[in-house]
Amino acid sequence: MKNRDIDILPGERVKLPTKYGHFELIPFQEKSSGLEHMALIKGDFTSNDIVLTRIHSACATGDLFGSLKCDCGEQLIQAMKMIEYNGNGVIVYLQQEGRGIGLMNKIKAYKLQEEGMDTIEANVHLGFASDEREYQIGAGILSFLGINKVKLLTNNPDKILGLEEHNIQVVKRIPLIIQSNPFNKHYLDTKEIRMGHQLSEEKSKI
Repeated sequence: MKNRDIDILPGERVKLPTKYGHFELIPFQEKSSGLEHMALIKGDFTSNDIVLTRIHSACATGDLFGSLKCDCGEQLIQAMKMIEYNGNGVIVYLQQEGRGIGLMNKIKAYKLQEEGMDTIEANVHLGFASDEREYQIGAGILSFLGINKVKLLTNNPDKILGLEEHNIQVVKRIPLIIQSNPFNKHYLDTKEIRMGHQLSEEKSKI
């Protein structure tokens, strides 16, 4: 399916001042599922620009409550700060809680991790793949915004493949390196060792 065929409906574009910078926000709704996503936009760009971009999957525990079990909330804040400093860019916020398994199952996976499983083993035990996310909708939102080429703020190689499969060119990957803590070190080690996430190097320059 080509990006222009994705069933997303854009909402109103509004200004969104935040403590990390001043942005604009557009909500999007999938016509088929009703799921609602967002694009947080800074500045102007053309179809020829290489746009600083973050594809961020919703994480209620990390984004809303500042959970120390993951690095999601800190990655989101860091991406907002980097885009504000850069002067333009976009964050596409997708409703793909728990790497695509939903909040209820994510908390079940947390319980299994408390009992000794790692994050991959917990997902598989619940009958899921290690990562159930897909990036077609994210690519469609970028296409709607006129973005074809990105510098992608991500540690996850699957996001690069997911966007490029849907005609978004990833010109450069910029990792978001978050300092581990005692509550998420095993989780981050698992993502780095078993899922190929880039977590150990110095943060790249834009």
